Amino acid sequence: MWFLVVMSICFATSAFAVSAMEELRPGFIYVGPVGDAGWTYSHDQGRVEMEKLPYVKPSTFIESVPEGAESARVINGLVRKGHNLVFTTSFGYMDATIDVAKRNKDVVFMHCSGFKTAENVGTYFGRMYEPRYLSGIVAGKMSKSNIIGYVAAFPIPEVIRGINAFTLGVQSVNPKAQVRVVWTQTWFDPGLERDAADSLLDVGADVLAMHQDAPATMQAAEAHGAYVIGYNSDMRTFAPNAFLTAPIWNWGTLYRTLAEQVHNGTWKSKQIWAGMKDGLVELAAFNPKVPAEVQALVAEKTAAIKAGTFHPFAGPIKDQTGKVVVPAGKTHTDGELLGMNYFVEGVQGTLSK
Repeated sequence: MWFLVVMSICFATSAFAVSAMEELRPGFIYVGPVGDAGWTYSHDQGRVEMEKLPYVKPSTFIESVPEGAESARVINGLVRKGHNLVFTTSFGYMDATIDVAKRNKDVVFMHCSGFKTAENVGTYFGRMYEPRYLSGIVAGKMSKSNIIGYVAAFPIPEVIRGINAFTLGVQSVNPKAQVRVVWTQTWFDPGLERDAADSLLDVGADVLAMHQDAPATMQAAEAHGAYVIGYNSDMRTFAPNAFLTAPIWNWGTLYRTLAEQVHNGTWKSKQIWAGMKDGLVELAAFNPKVPAEVQALVAEKTAAIKAGTFHPFAGPIKDQTGKVVVPAGKTHTDGELLGMNYFVEGVQGTLSK
């Protein structure tokens, strides 16, 4: 079933196909430490799930690999050691992945969140904006101060899209609420993330959200008696009182499917962007503190998103200046979502540090 879903959400497919591989030796490149409890941890859980397949040999992962040209050396090292299915799990590995793939046509490469493909390179990502919107509904309903803080990594379309989806969810139930953004310019730096979270709490935020890899924002909310929306994985153990819910990844389902395709010889280069209906992204279980009526509203919106009858970026949508960017009856295209470079009405912050 997943294979049919994956094929239905591809943007492009290559005619080139690799030969079936009797045994798979996967290799993973991670941008952070496996113990980050967030982005890298969630990918590693997917790796472990994929290893349960009988034809998948023990895999290798290399953590905390810097993005950029230097990563080519690490990726190439995995190939030299005999890995025939390589996952590069951060946007900044894109060019290095393409470069190494050109010289190793017998290896399949899957790059997470990028937009460049080749005969033996595919891309994959998730429509995280869907559960982001839902988590915004929760935040908007739970805030009393109407100040919601958002600790964000970099002002790139992926992060901006998440902030906007979250804010649209907030505004749908609480038009008076503001989402205040602080940039850290890092994916994983617990100290900086904690400072950013504390600064938002100091100006009156009573709910925090995050696009970061460490649980520092969670811990800040717990210490201040505020609420928090997590990200990447279910981090409630770091903030048992503050945690409300979290948009999370389920990489294992996709990794198993991709491994099956490579093993069977049915894999082809494609661009995958899967959503909640596909099971790649979802909203974590609620803290019991979230009222039943809020949970019911989220359940209703979840069903509509999965059925395709509701889209978080359906108009009318205004930007920060009040200009209509999506008129009523229209919806942002995938291309517009992937290149998003503006903040919606309700966000306080700029697209720079």
